[in-house]
Amino acid sequence: MSSEKTAQGSLIGRLNRGLIPIEDLANLLAAVAIMALMFLGVAQIVLRTIFNNPIDGYIDLVELSMASMAFLGAAYTQRMGSHIRMELLMSRLSGRGLWAVEAFGAAVAMFIIGVLIYYSYGHFLRAYTLGDTTIDAEYPVWPSKLLVPIAFSIWWCRLALQFFGALRLVIFPQAEPVGVVVMKDVAEQAQDEIHEVMGDDVDFSDPEGTA
Repeated sequence: MSSEKTAQGSLIGRLNRGLIPIEDLANLLAAVAIMALMFLGVAQIVLRTIFNNPIDGYIDLVELSMASMAFLGAAYTQRMGSHIRMELLMSRLSGRGLWAVEAFGAAVAMFIIGVLIYYSYGHFLRAYTLGDTTIDAEYPVWPSKLLVPIAFSIWWCRLALQFFGALRLVIFPQAEPVGVVVMKDVAEQAQDEIHEVMGDDVDFSDPEGTA
């Protein structure tokens, strides 16, 4: 029984570790897109106000960047448990009941995201086949539309890991949680966010927060 728990946990753990760099990269690209849009907005204001020479297709570029900012960070957010969750309900559950609800929620989300992957890929394929472009500057729109099913696919993989991770804990409630979101109090969540930004070498016992 113990070896079976270990085998299942190690498989989910390996898949989880393999998916994390992909999620981090997608989230980084979303952050870069947001930063680039901020610089583009400043440049647009300066060029329009001072030189009366706005950037051609500025609105089109903003529209095309929306997909990367809106969807590329979704899987990362799902992994961190930073999305909107029914914490008031979940905090009252424990053991098999908690993980059964988590598995059910992940299964429902997998179905919804799976449907969105199918239809968003259809939109990309149609835009690519027809050579669809933006109205003003006539930029091709298919790269932006392709980002949607890619981001949703990464998100679906994260949901699948959480589903099987929760299902494993339904069967083996005493096992170590792997690939699932573990609810934490405010202090623990703040420490995790600091680790995420500053790295794992921060000593929280030091009032200066140095290593």
